Amino acid sequence: MIDRLMIAVLGVSLLTALSLQGCAPMASDMSGDGSSDSRVQTARMGSGSSLDALRRGGEAEEGPLKNIYFDFDRYGLKSESRETLKASADWLKQNPGTRLEIEGHCDVRGTTEYNLALGARRAQAAKDYLMTLGISAQRVFTVSYGKELPVCRDQSEACWQKSRRDRFVVTSGGPAL
Repeated sequence: MIDRLMIAVLGVSLLTALSLQGCAPMASDMSGDGSSDSRVQTARMGSGSSLDALRRGGEAEEGPLKNIYFDFDRYGLKSESRETLKASADWLKQNPGTRLEIEGHCDVRGTTEYNLALGARRAQAAKDYLMTLGISAQRVFTVSYGKELPVCRDQSEACWQKSRRDRFVVTSGGPAL
């Protein structure tokens, strides 16, 4: 009788453990380098994070670091985006202790997975260009929000264009913006 009870308890424990394992978040490898890119999927959620800034209404175009925008389903930098990034690089050079987070965003069309990858490529394109302008890679971090944080929810090209962006957030070491 005790043996059957022990087997039942062990069985229930094993089933519980296995079912909880299925709830664990999956690490992904969107970059293809074999490492987990969980930072691509989720951003820091603490106080002072870029997500926290968005919740406070931090989408304004004020300050030295301006958003850059992308064409539909593209991550190549436009000429006006390069000019904006040159101004950002100049500001970063004047503030050498500043660390920066580049957020890649997409419009609401397409799958979540596709837009997370596209947002990551957009953020990386801006980082790569800043590096060609002399900004150290150790000062710049990227994150993708995909389509999860659109600027507006209208079903129009004007709205979608506003959401296809890279947003730049000073994360440490810089002057208060």
